[in-house]
Amino acid sequence: MIRRFFRKNKIRNKNFFVEPDEIFLDSQNLQNFDNQQFEGRIERPITKKTVNVLGICFFVIFGILTTRLIYLQIKKGEAFFTRSENNTLNKDIIFADRGIIYDRNKKEIVWNKKEEGSDFSKREYMNPGFSHLLGYISYPAKDKTGNYWQGQFIGKDGIEKQYNNLLKGENGLKIVEKDARNEIHSENITNAPKRGTDLVTSIDSRIQSELFNLIQKLSESNSFKGGAGIIMDVTNGEIITSTSFPEYNSEILSEGKDKEKIKNYFTDKRNLFMDKNISGLYVPGSIVKPFFALGALNEKIIDPLTQILSTGSISIPNPYFPDQKTVFKDWKAHGWVDMRQAIAVSSDVYFYEIGGGFQGQKGLGIANIEKYSELFGIGKKTGIDLPDEVGGTIPSPEWKLKKFKNDPWRIGDTYHTAIGQYGFQVTPLQMVRADAVIANRGTLLTPHILMNDTEKEKQITKIDLNQNYFDVVQEGMRRGVTSGTSVALNVPYVKVASKTGTAQLGIAKDKVNSWVMGFFPYDKPKYAFVVLMEAGPSTNGVGGAYIMRQLLDWMSVNTPEYFK
Repeated sequence: MIRRFFRKNKIRNKNFFVEPDEIFLDSQNLQNFDNQQFEGRIERPITKKTVNVLGICFFVIFGILTTRLIYLQIKKGEAFFTRSENNTLNKDIIFADRGIIYDRNKKEIVWNKKEEGSDFSKREYMNPGFSHLLGYISYPAKDKTGNYWQGQFIGKDGIEKQYNNLLKGENGLKIVEKDARNEIHSENITNAPKRGTDLVTSIDSRIQSELFNLIQKLSESNSFKGGAGIIMDVTNGEIITSTSFPEYNSEILSEGKDKEKIKNYFTDKRNLFMDKNISGLYVPGSIVKPFFALGALNEKIIDPLTQILSTGSISIPNPYFPDQKTVFKDWKAHGWVDMRQAIAVSSDVYFYEIGGGFQGQKGLGIANIEKYSELFGIGKKTGIDLPDEVGGTIPSPEWKLKKFKNDPWRIGDTYHTAIGQYGFQVTPLQMVRADAVIANRGTLLTPHILMNDTEKEKQITKIDLNQNYFDVVQEGMRRGVTSGTSVALNVPYVKVASKTGTAQLGIAKDKVNSWVMGFFPYDKPKYAFVVLMEAGPSTNGVGGAYIMRQLLDWMSVNTPEYFK
């Protein structure tokens, strides 16, 4: 018994510690333990083998790191110290590509070309005939140490200047590590460049190129100083062409390397840098007559059917010598002409009389001549989206007192102003805009180069004139094509209405500006045009109308859609 008791006691002492799991274990619930969560399992200690393996791995990694540290700090320490002293971290520009410029048919007229070894793309331009319109740029530039003191492309003229902020994009940035020998050891881009915005213009590059070529050929063959041509959509103000001769080369000016060529640009007396369409001021001559005809009708100065006799001139007493006459000549004797015929044949006598008055015929007077000039935007900036546009001059008594002191305004000054002479100065752009008002019957538009420029399209002014007055003037301009001074434009494929003008220049009057303006198709006007040939011989038999006829012939074959 005693032995049995001690044996039981011994067994009990051996298993004295009881695990909690043994106490709460419900043998009937074993199947409900979540084995995935280790329920019902008793934790076991990590084995000595596992501890040994982990210790060995730790000492191996520690040994590798210690060896690498000794290599870098002791064996290569001096070399890396020297490199760190000589190396520099530079912030280098990643140049953004400039936006591409397209014509209305999505044809590239300015694009980028990447060159070997260059930090940025170079600009390439369609030419000839586009330089004044597109302009040129100044490229990013380095100083003697190789650092960029100018880190941007800068537009210098034309569209490149006007829309520089859109075209330029945003440059990127990279961190570059270089040694004393300027060798690159590492690069890291921190900001990626953002490409400039592409622009679609309203220009038709096909017509632009052809018009420029025609103006250039006539200038060089018939001794004109130069010329300009412009076509505008009379419904929305889009400029279809705007070209000026002579011109510079956009790529030569952008590069700036051909010093001799650039020097010649500056010394050329023809002023190659001036866009004649927006910056050139010219005596308009007879192309102002249709606007004064509208003014005379609106002021009830004359009935459109009333006839005035042109015998070749009118005479008035000379204020200095009353017994003598001052003669104001017509370019020929036209006989009896009403308003339509006077516009068609461009009778100076008719417009002398309705402009300044003569005998029983009342005239507009210089105040109204100025009023109606300004009403059609003549002599004012148009607001086109191109740089360097100028205004103009409409002669007036105030203007004359500033220009010629102690010389009062006279009736003869009014006569000359009424036919677009004397001190009258306009741009071709002003005249094509005014011409468009006749074509669209009373809407003064803001011309624009950027396609779908809704802000410019909104900037319109309604001119409140009787629609019958526009009928009279349009019919007179159409008659000018069928039987008058614009007969060169009487073509079979489209009906054109037009008015020519010849402005005499200088004291000797041996030079003339030859103008033509008009619109087509006549029955439903869509496009207005103006061509100017500058300072040609007065004996010249060809001029603006000759250019426009050649262009219309070319368009009838190559761009007939404009006549529909």
